[in-house]
Amino acid sequence: MASWQAHAIDAALRLFVKRRLPQDLDIAKLRARIDRMAGRPPKGVRISQARVGCLGEWVEVPGVATDAPVMLYLHGGGYVVCSPRTHRPITAFFAHAGFRVFCPDYRMAPEHPFPAAVDDALSSYEGLLSRGVRPGMIVVAGDSAGGGLTMALLLALRDRKRPLPAAAALLSPWTDLALTGDTIRTNARRDAYINGPAAVKTAALYVGSADPRNPLVSPLYADLHGMPPIIIHVGSREVLRDDSTRLAERIRTAGCEVVISVWPVLPHVWQIFNRILPEGSQSLAQMADFLHKRVLKSER
Repeated sequence: MASWQAHAIDAALRLFVKRRLPQDLDIAKLRARIDRMAGRPPKGVRISQARVGCLGEWVEVPGVATDAPVMLYLHGGGYVVCSPRTHRPITAFFAHAGFRVFCPDYRMAPEHPFPAAVDDALSSYEGLLSRGVRPGMIVVAGDSAGGGLTMALLLALRDRKRPLPAAAALLSPWTDLALTGDTIRTNARRDAYINGPAAVKTAALYVGSADPRNPLVSPLYADLHGMPPIIIHVGSREVLRDDSTRLAERIRTAGCEVVISVWPVLPHVWQIFNRILPEGSQSLAQMADFLHKRVLKSER
């Protein structure tokens, strides 16, 4: 049963966000609005700018062991908005959960369409390896577009015969930029703030001249053999719910480990509200536990 906070956030997003989303998708204005909404840095973490393949930021708890597992976190935002700064509520939670978190400020569309984001994710992962971090001590996580980018990174690493991370976590991942899922239509009114027309426009900006069913654009269409263990959380009312459920089915069919949970009422990437939403911290704690266990198994 969903908490009262979940229902309150659902109502607030409908009233103050979904109705006010710019219909013309003015990226500059949308970026400015989202940047203004970003709060103060979470307490209890140290944030430091760095270049690990590409520019980004480390989010760590002071005194964390240098040999702690490393998380490469790929933020969402439809490949056009958001930044490491906007996603600190999530990266800080994972830092408190025992990970050294690096969040790259990867290039975004429309200035840098596909494959710029994939190239930057690869560069950051290779940057961790070049610093001596063992693959078995690395996990990758991402939300929304960052979840799709996480899958694209895993596919690119596999196809290049590069060492894979111990595990991955996907928060409401966007895995089908061809937008063929039934829930794009059936959840159009139930989703608290994403709408189909905006998703179509955003996808076009990122895809550019590429095929939207290219596996590195839309990992749903990939051959998913050889993937590391993956955990997926998604909300039942999301327009992108089918992007998660169909992906999980394809991963399972490919013979790989996947755990998926569909949460009632909760909005897209509700984990960003973890400081006020019980289900936010519950979801992230479950993911952290899953990832830690796979790191331990990988390092045996």
